[in-house]
Amino acid sequence: MITPGTAKVARRQLGLATRHQLTATAGVPGGTVTSRTRPGGPWQRLLPRVYLLQTGPPDHRQRALAAVLYAAEPAADPLSGETAALTGAAALSLLGIRDTPPAPADVLIRAPRRLAGTPQVRPLTTSRWPRTITVAGVPSARPVRAAADFAARPGPEAHPDRIRSVLAQVVQAGWCHPHDLHAELRSARLLGRPAIRAAAGELLAGIRSPAEARARDALTGTDLPAPLWNARLYTPDGTFLASPDAYWPDEGVALEVDSAEYHYTRDAWQATLRRRLRLEAHGILVASATPSMIRDTPNEVIEALRTLLTLATTRPTPPRATARGHEQLTLPFS
Repeated sequence: MITPGTAKVARRQLGLATRHQLTATAGVPGGTVTSRTRPGGPWQRLLPRVYLLQTGPPDHRQRALAAVLYAAEPAADPLSGETAALTGAAALSLLGIRDTPPAPADVLIRAPRRLAGTPQVRPLTTSRWPRTITVAGVPSARPVRAAADFAARPGPEAHPDRIRSVLAQVVQAGWCHPHDLHAELRSARLLGRPAIRAAAGELLAGIRSPAEARARDALTGTDLPAPLWNARLYTPDGTFLASPDAYWPDEGVALEVDSAEYHYTRDAWQATLRRRLRLEAHGILVASATPSMIRDTPNEVIEALRTLLTLATTRPTPPRATARGHEQLTLPFS
């Protein structure tokens, strides 16, 4: 039978408790903990000294919090974020960032403390303790730090395309500003890695997706002028018009990278067409391409843009839209 003290801990911690909390705080005898976590018992041992006080399987939040409970100092409040905090892929997964496996979970602990890892938990000792937040009940590093810790990990997670994708998603979702991410990567001394430096540079230039990054790669080295990336366009009366993926303000030409992933529904597809009609109604010439076109046939995309840019120079009526609040940013690598 669950005691009032045990129920209080479980309610506060998504049905989880540490052995220290059960024995020292809730007054549960150690033998009772052992007996209740035997096979077929009402509790489950998820990690050393961490228990799930239910019979059903844990969900992703409970697994994430279990990793923090395992890493937190036994006598500390594990929900305070003072001695352990989720970071890296596991923290980003809670925020809905794709391509971020929730396990094994990276958990920050304060230096000089050391802790043995498990197949489910990778403790990361750090002297740069971050500001922490609570995500879905789990103490976590802020997204900007979690993204940097993700990028720092060696192995399959360090593939350049995955780093590029994850960092872009964090910025695109609004979890951090490109400047803040760049500063965090610099503080972690990660800008010396080519893949991370390239991804940071793309974000500062306005790139917000891997498809846009590939488009930028394709345009680099051509004789086409450099566009603005994700510039916000406004009509003469100040009404927001659209934010095309790439925009040539002098010529009034836009490139839209339309991924089928976001056009599964009729409404999404019609929204894309309406955006294009708004741009064209204001004198902007639009070239559309899918990510696969940019990847597999970049020359065709470049030639289409070249034609539109040439046509734009002979048009009698200039585009009736302006890019506001946008600048091409340079990347201070040093």
